[in-house]
Amino acid sequence: MGDNDPAGLHGSVLDRLGVAITSGELAPGLVLRIEQLEARFGVSRSVVREAIRVLESMGMVSSRRRVGVTVAERAGWNLFDPRIIGWRLAGDGRDEQLRSLSELRRGVEPVAAALAARRATPAQCGTLTGSVMQMAVHGRSGDLEAYLEADIVFHRTLLEASGNEMLGSLGDVVAAVLAGRTHHHLMPARPEPAAIGWHAEVAQAVQAGDAAAAERAMRDIVEEATHAMLNDERAILDPS
Repeated sequence: MGDNDPAGLHGSVLDRLGVAITSGELAPGLVLRIEQLEARFGVSRSVVREAIRVLESMGMVSSRRRVGVTVAERAGWNLFDPRIIGWRLAGDGRDEQLRSLSELRRGVEPVAAALAARRATPAQCGTLTGSVMQMAVHGRSGDLEAYLEADIVFHRTLLEASGNEMLGSLGDVVAAVLAGRTHHHLMPARPEPAAIGWHAEVAQAVQAGDAAAAERAMRDIVEEATHAMLNDERAILDPS
């Protein structure tokens, strides 16, 4: 691929740098030179600068004249950025990221489900029910990409239905978790029927206005996903 496709080049360089930083290959405090990055990735200065600009906006690097580009400490990163989540799931820190995200989901999604039972619109209730139906269909067929799409719609809708804009803004974060689980082979070949059933319970409870039941079923969903992901991750690391 040449410089006649700058968007593709920029995305490739951004992803490769992102994974290198999140994995620790490029450690905090390391100074990167633009010319070195040009040579490393075989791209033009403008492509490197665009990737650096994006990383800087995410808090992952800082850029100063006559100093260069310095890799930032993790404390300054925008850890809720779906791209950072994806890079961390793709690297050596996957287990740590899975635990962190699972703990976040435990604290957020059951609360969102309870609020949705009080605030969801009829249209949102319909979307939740429709998503569960699609999950059931694709779960039986083993089409994990289509299942993922329906699952993301369900969780985005639930967070939005909470009526809390802060919870609603976490849709991209949860979507990144769900996508990471599928794309890093931490999903069974056929989704767990019980998990689909719990999604159905959440949808029914939200429609019925039963906050306690919605919260309970959502907690079951998150606990099942956490257990499955961490167990599968251990199996990948220690296949014996």
